[in-house]
Amino acid sequence: MPVRPTFPGVYIEEVPSGVRTIVGVATSVAAFIDYFARGPMNRAIQIFSFADFEREFGGLDIDSEASYAIQQCFLNGGSEAFVVRVGRVDPVTGPTFDAAQIDLQDETPANSLRLTAGRLIKGVSVEDPGTWGNFVRADVDYDTTDTANLFNLTLSEVSPFGTRPVLRTETFRNLTMTPALPNVPTFVEDVVNEGSRMVQVQTLGALRPAQTGTVGDPLVPATLTAMIAPFQLNAQLTGDIVRPITLARAPVGPNPAADARGLLETALQGANPLDSRYTGATVQLVGGRLRVLTGRAGDPTVPGSAFDPGIMITFTEVGAGNIAADLGLLGVPPNVQQYSLGGAAAGFQLNPVAGSNGTLPADLPAATDIIGVRANKTGLFALEDVDIFNILCIPRAANLTAPEPFNVYSAAEVYCLERRAFLIVDIPFNIDTVPEMKDFLDTNSGLRSRNAAVYFPRLRIADPLNQFRLRDFAPSGTMAGLYARTDNDRGVWKAPAGIDATLRNVNELRYVLTDPENGTLNPLGIDCLRTFPIIGTVSWGARTLDGADVQASEWKYLPVRRFALFLEESLYRGTKFAVFEPNDEPLWSQIRLNVGAFLQTLFRQGAFQGQTPRQAYFVKCDKETTTQNDINLGIVNILVGFAPLKPAEFVIIKISQIAGQIEV
Repeated sequence: MPVRPTFPGVYIEEVPSGVRTIVGVATSVAAFIDYFARGPMNRAIQIFSFADFEREFGGLDIDSEASYAIQQCFLNGGSEAFVVRVGRVDPVTGPTFDAAQIDLQDETPANSLRLTAGRLIKGVSVEDPGTWGNFVRADVDYDTTDTANLFNLTLSEVSPFGTRPVLRTETFRNLTMTPALPNVPTFVEDVVNEGSRMVQVQTLGALRPAQTGTVGDPLVPATLTAMIAPFQLNAQLTGDIVRPITLARAPVGPNPAADARGLLETALQGANPLDSRYTGATVQLVGGRLRVLTGRAGDPTVPGSAFDPGIMITFTEVGAGNIAADLGLLGVPPNVQQYSLGGAAAGFQLNPVAGSNGTLPADLPAATDIIGVRANKTGLFALEDVDIFNILCIPRAANLTAPEPFNVYSAAEVYCLERRAFLIVDIPFNIDTVPEMKDFLDTNSGLRSRNAAVYFPRLRIADPLNQFRLRDFAPSGTMAGLYARTDNDRGVWKAPAGIDATLRNVNELRYVLTDPENGTLNPLGIDCLRTFPIIGTVSWGARTLDGADVQASEWKYLPVRRFALFLEESLYRGTKFAVFEPNDEPLWSQIRLNVGAFLQTLFRQGAFQGQTPRQAYFVKCDKETTTQNDINLGIVNILVGFAPLKPAEFVIIKISQIAGQIEV
C-alpha cells in the first residue's frame, strides 16, 4: 500500500510492475479408460512410467487392450498419463467384481479386525476389487514395546506363480486397537489406512487379532529345566503325516525359555529334510511364549512343498511323555501361518470374500460403464478430478458391439471439446481393408470432429503374455506416445507425422497400404500408417476428423487444432489475474503486455507463420474491443489472432529439360 510519510526521511515503496508471466500448459498428457486387473475403480490415477502402471494397475493383462496401449505410449515417448479403471456394473445385480476380504479374530476368540484389499485416496477409503487381493498375506505378532497390548502387522503381496515369491511388503509396528490409548498414537485404522497401498482395516472388536502361527502358553522356567528324557513330541502340518520331533536335551542356562526356543527350532528343521516347510521353520520367543512358523519358500517339484497360508501346525505328546505340555504347546489352538485375504476360513480367520474380476471376457466393461455418470464421477467423468489432460484413448470402445463404439466415442468427443482435449478414435479389429475403412467412417460420420483423429490400419505387436506371438492392437496408445515425442522434440505445432514419426515396438501393420490407396483415404480425413523400406513404420497423415477436403474446415490439420487448444488453455489459465481488476486502460495494457510476451516467446520458437511478429500474431485489448457497455456488464474482451503453421502435406517437384535456354 502507499507509504504515508510522517517524519522527514527516505521512504521505500514497492510498486507492482504489472508483469504476470503466462506459462504454456502441457500438451501431451494422455488419459486411458479401460478394464485393468487391479487398481481403484473410477478414479483417475496419475502415472509417469510403465513401472508406475505396473505397481498401480498390475501391468499387462491379456483382457485389457489399454494395458498394452499404455506400454506403447511410454515406449513411443509419453511421459505422463492418467489411468481410469472401469468394470462391468449390472443394472440389476450391481458390480460383477469383488474386493478380497477377511475377518480376523482375537485369542478369545471373538471378532477383532477386518482386512479389505484397498487404499486411501484423497481421504476416501477405496476398495481395489480383483483377484490380485487373493494374494495379499498378513502376519500378526506381539513382539512390540508392550507385548500385553500392542501388535505388529506385516502385509505382503505374493506372486501367483511358482513358489509365490514376495512382490512387496509393508510393516506397521506397535499398533493398538484403542483410538485413545495414552502415549500410543498408533491406532490401527489411522496408521494402516493412511499408510498402506494394499489393504484397508476396520476394527470389529476391542482386542488385537491373534498372532499368526502356533502360539503356545506362557513358559515356566522351572518346568523347562526339570524336563525328563526322552525329549520327544509330535508335530503335524495340515495335509501331512505326524512327524516325530526330538529335542537334543533339556533346556539349560540362565534363560531356559530362550534355550528351549533354539532346541525346538533345530528339531523342527530336521523333522523332514524333503519338505521346506520344516527345513525353513522358525521358532520365536515373544512375551514368554513360543511362536512356531513353518517355512515359506517351497520347491514346486516336491508335492505339497509350496507354502500355503492355510497351513497350521499341531503338537501332541509321544506316549506318556509331557514335553509338548512343558513347552506350552499342548492343546493350544493352532492358527494359520499367514492370514490370506480371500483365503478359506481356518484358525482365527473367518468370513473370507474372494477377490474377483468377474467372469472374463464376458464381464468386461460395456459402453455405459466406460461413459459413466457425471454426477458420480464414474467412467469417463472420473477425469473431472484431473487438472489437465490433452489426449484421450479408449481402446476398449473399438471392441464393443455396434452401436456401442459410436456411443462411447460420441460422448468422449463432447467431453474433449469441453476440456480442450484431443481424442484418438480406434477402429474395430475387423476393419482391415480400405473399403471397410471407408464404410466404417461413412456409417459413423457423426464422429467427425475437430478434436478427434482416426488412424488406419491397426497394428500388430508381439505379445509377451502369449510367447511373443503377434497380436492385433489399436494404434491410439502408440500415437499418444508419438504426439508426446513430437511435442517434446519439435513443439505441438509440428505434425506428428513424417519419416521422423516412427512407431516404436510395432512389428508390422494389419494392412499394407499403397500410395493410391493412401490417396483415397487422406482426402477423407483418415490418417494412414505406412511402412517404408529402411525408414520403417511411420505415421503418414496429420488430419483431424474434421479434415475431409469437402468440409473445407479451418481445423483440417491436426497440429493446427492441437496448437490452438494449447493456446486456448494457456491463455485461459494465464489471464485469470484480470478477474475483478478495474476494467480500464491500466488492466488492458497489462493484458496486452503479458499475452504479447507469451506469444512472442512462441514466435521465437518458430510456432507461427511470418517473418515478423506483426505477420505472426496480434493481441488487441482496448476501448475498441471493450466498449462502455461491456464495462458496465463487467466484461473485458481480448482479441488474439495467430498465423498457424500448416504441414507440407504434398511436396511437388517440377522438372523440365533445358534446351538451350539461357537462365536469367
